[in-house]
Amino acid sequence: MAQAEASLSQTLSRLDRNTAPSDRRQGWRARLAPSPMWILIGVLALLVAAALFAPWITPHDPVDQSLRDRLVAPYGWHDGTSNHLFGTDQLGRDALSRVIYGARVSLGIGLSATVIGMLTGATLGLIAGFRRGLVEEILMLLVDASLAVPTFVIALTAISLAGNQLWVLIAVIGLSGWATYARLTRSLVLATRDQPYVEAARVAGASPRRLVLRHILPNIVAQIIVLATMQMTGVILLEASLSFLGMGVQPPTPSWGSMVSEGRAYLNTAWWITVMPAAGIVITTVSVGLVGDWLRDRLDPTLRKL
Repeated sequence: MAQAEASLSQTLSRLDRNTAPSDRRQGWRARLAPSPMWILIGVLALLVAAALFAPWITPHDPVDQSLRDRLVAPYGWHDGTSNHLFGTDQLGRDALSRVIYGARVSLGIGLSATVIGMLTGATLGLIAGFRRGLVEEILMLLVDASLAVPTFVIALTAISLAGNQLWVLIAVIGLSGWATYARLTRSLVLATRDQPYVEAARVAGASPRRLVLRHILPNIVAQIIVLATMQMTGVILLEASLSFLGMGVQPPTPSWGSMVSEGRAYLNTAWWITVMPAAGIVITTVSVGLVGDWLRDRLDPTLRKL
């Protein structure tokens, strides 16, 4: 009997040695297989890299004017030249350089404003869900009042009163979305605060601060991050809309929204002035939105397949 077991063990070990490398190779192939999501992540990584290294990769200064080179078509289109791959605008400024610097502005404002809104809303949502009582009622009343007024109207009013400096723009756009984070965080805290592991920590004498930071927040932070990723799309569009109306980033700083606005008068003769920054807005928002949806499917426990 012992000899039979030893023989069976040796046979199984030989099979494992023969099949394990193949299984590992198949596993790595499955992980590295081309996927539309990896393409979108690569696009976002490329946009972020271009925004970070804009001063070193742009072929021209984005604010330099050359009326002699005004309205030059993109490379490969009519009289386009390789010196201006995306063409030039009505003032002779290089469109490619302006699009890259516009990505720097849009992504920078989008990320900063998203972080501000997430931190503000999540903090207030944690307080409302954990403290309950009068504090919760007051905070939720503020949330309902904020959600009742369109975000765009709030942003326009605040910028009209406080000015359109860059820091004001970031603060206004960021704080305009705090209510969504507050409502989500409160609901997550209410679903988590009575879980057995939280009750056990409370019985063991854990302070309220420790309960929130060590036992509640780590279990809800994934859903908050997913919401922030999806909300960033709206933030980028809001900044572009404000810049389109002249209420956002001011010239000569290039912004995708202001570039689209400047090119409206030249759509029939120089379409690239509007199309190039508009394409940047579309590609960025679609990529961020789809990646956020993918993260939600991966991180939200309620959507995981059993």
